[in-house]
Amino acid sequence: MKDFVAIDFEIANRKRRSVCSVGLVVVRDGEITERYYSLIRPKPNYYAKCFKEIHGLSFWQTITAKSFPKVWQQLSVNIGDLPLVAHNKAFDESCLKSVYKAYKMEYPNYKFYCTLIASRQQVHDIPNHQLKTLAKHFSIDLVNHHNALEDAEACAKIALRLKFRK
Repeated sequence: MKDFVAIDFEIANRKRRSVCSVGLVVVRDGEITERYYSLIRPKPNYYAKCFKEIHGLSFWQTITAKSFPKVWQQLSVNIGDLPLVAHNKAFDESCLKSVYKAYKMEYPNYKFYCTLIASRQQVHDIPNHQLKTLAKHFSIDLVNHHNALEDAEACAKIALRLKFRK
């Protein structure tokens, strides 16, 4: 797969609809062509302590951020009809569907691929298939893990090394 958009969400609390940041990395003809990052004001703007500790975001950083519909209106143009790729698509796809539902938006049935599933089938002799482990295995810099853009970029670079069934 040479044309896709890698995506990563961070959430504010245990609710999947509480997306507080998104990273998108557009890949065309096997090359990263665009990168997008945005904070998102979750609804409600409530952060559980354990999530703040994971990604470092808080109420104060997203108090003036745009809501999901406004952010997504801008970002979805860059996705177009490209498939989405996520590391652990079960999480990111459920976040996207949940936030669409929370805002009563019609979900466009994006095609999702998963680097976690593909790596479990194709990459052997590693201790686990976490994003940071795969990044290290493929010599990909992942300095700021749990920053949505850095995670999306690592996912894109890993995806370019894996094979996906269409």
